[in-house]
Amino acid sequence: MSCYRTLTVDGLDIFYREAGPADAPVLLLLHGFPSSSRMYEPLLRHLADRWRLVAPDYPGFGHSSAPPPAGFAYTFDHLAEVMNRFADTLGIDRYTLFVQDYGGPVGFRMAMAHPDRLDGLIIQNAVAHDSGLGPLWQTRRAFWADRAAHEPALRETFLSLDATRARHLGTDPSVECYDPDLWTDEYAFLTRPGQAEIQVELFYDYRTNVAAYPVWQRWLREHQPRTLVLWGRYDSSFQVQEADNYQADLPEARVHVLDGGHFVLDTRADEAAEHIRAFLDQRG
Repeated sequence: MSCYRTLTVDGLDIFYREAGPADAPVLLLLHGFPSSSRMYEPLLRHLADRWRLVAPDYPGFGHSSAPPPAGFAYTFDHLAEVMNRFADTLGIDRYTLFVQDYGGPVGFRMAMAHPDRLDGLIIQNAVAHDSGLGPLWQTRRAFWADRAAHEPALRETFLSLDATRARHLGTDPSVECYDPDLWTDEYAFLTRPGQAEIQVELFYDYRTNVAAYPVWQRWLREHQPRTLVLWGRYDSSFQVQEADNYQADLPEARVHVLDGGHFVLDTRADEAAEHIRAFLDQRG
């Protein structure tokens, strides 16, 4: 059974979903944009028999506090700091990280800050190589280069209902397999007062992730963490070749390309859970 809780971290209410035995090995699930911990509900149902799954919402997302940018620095450095203190507050000092999309930048920072806590790494459509970014990122790179000139175009291509829907469907030919609640619920959160400002502010900081890619790659090559890569081939934002990039950095990694999209759990949760279970079983 899943539980839905909130705890206080740095004066913020951090909402999280939890399932599984309290004394079981921990799978810490870091969500992407514009989703929240809700994206992990399928895994909470599939894996809670033997693992403790903990899925928080970042500040500004889902049901966590969303202070305005004037009073809170929406940067990936800051989100990682809050998530590290979230783990501290829960007393979690060892975990396997599952990272998707924004979860990659947050998770890589957490892993590098506390490598002793990392028991394994599961990467699902999260980029750590520049070549992994697709053509959609041309508008976004222009925004980073000249924010004032390109912010209107960024908002149109980034925060609209059409963009939110397309982020899920990508190029998947099986569009009938997607629950429309996936993007309509996310869009409802995106249109809350103040959300556009929060998300644009955070995405402007995404340029720091691209600059950090070589650092993350070097860390992966040097530390060789136990890694599972699950990649949805129909992702229109991130290139499928990114799965091969990780394999080059991590020759012992298990890499599986699935017939799913950016959020591969939308349609391939059963298959993904089987791969995750086999990976986690390596450590009992």
